[in-house]
Amino acid sequence: MTDHASIINRYVPDDLVAEMAALSSKAVSADFLILVEELKSRFGSSLEAILLYGSCLRSHEIGDGVVDFYAVVDSYSNAYPERYLGYFNAWLPPNVFYLEVSTQKNQQEKTFRAKYAVVSMADFEQGTWRWFHPYLWARFAQPSRLLYARDDTVRKRIYNALAHAVVRFLESSLPVLGPSVVNVEAIWINGLSQTYAAELRPERATRAQQLTEINLDDYTRLTAHAAPALVEKLEILADGHYRCLVDAAGRRNSLWRWRLRRWQGKLLSVLRLTKAAFTFSDSISYAAWKIERHTGVRVEITPMLRRHPVLWGFKVSWQLLRRGVMR
Repeated sequence: MTDHASIINRYVPDDLVAEMAALSSKAVSADFLILVEELKSRFGSSLEAILLYGSCLRSHEIGDGVVDFYAVVDSYSNAYPERYLGYFNAWLPPNVFYLEVSTQKNQQEKTFRAKYAVVSMADFEQGTWRWFHPYLWARFAQPSRLLYARDDTVRKRIYNALAHAVVRFLESSLPVLGPSVVNVEAIWINGLSQTYAAELRPERATRAQQLTEINLDDYTRLTAHAAPALVEKLEILADGHYRCLVDAAGRRNSLWRWRLRRWQGKLLSVLRLTKAAFTFSDSISYAAWKIERHTGVRVEITPMLRRHPVLWGFKVSWQLLRRGVMR
């Protein structure tokens, strides 16, 4: 069980919380809200919040993409009528599901698609601050949108968790840079590169730089607001530069921790992919689509792969790892 009070009592600058609140409150296309209403219907009174993140958020529209949501629930036992799904979610959060909603738009039927991850509020708060692996704090240090909150108390808890994620992201990744003077772009490229390497992700090597360039203004404000919580690791200099306050021993220790995160991340990614075979409708087609979209490499979906998605999926993953498509 998360000690909610201990998380809230950790020092996070008020300006950082306010900045994350402002980012999370920006307007989005009404198309996203169609999917939000379906999620509200699915989870009913157990639903506490819905967050939008990922590539569709950055493109500001759904188009033909698959939207990424996080559904934050009060408890797994309340969220599912099927008990085994609650066990899966508690054992290794989050559970991931697929969603399609068809509606009339401009006198034509339009289908919107999403995948949504389900996590309890307790795990969301733990994951954005205390988890060793960056699975949650790396995602939510980046801009997201809070599209639904049950009440003001939930809204404030989400904003605080997002602010914690920024501090956790920076304090964990900054030591890798060693004693140096850097700008915001270098800080976030380094951080995103480290967190991507800690998962089995079909990302191009330049992805961290592209995301940093797209969100540089946001990252500049977030870094400035987070700096007062990082006084032992970061010194503010003139002209938007920072000095990393870490010695050689601190850098070696940080590199060792990131190596451990990479090994841990590979195992957790395999376990989550295995779990998704039981929760994610047509997970094979989605995985193949995502790999081709991010890398340009086409994965052939064979009858054997469809009949045995877990065992055969391991073989495909190993082949992609050997080819350098996933790291």
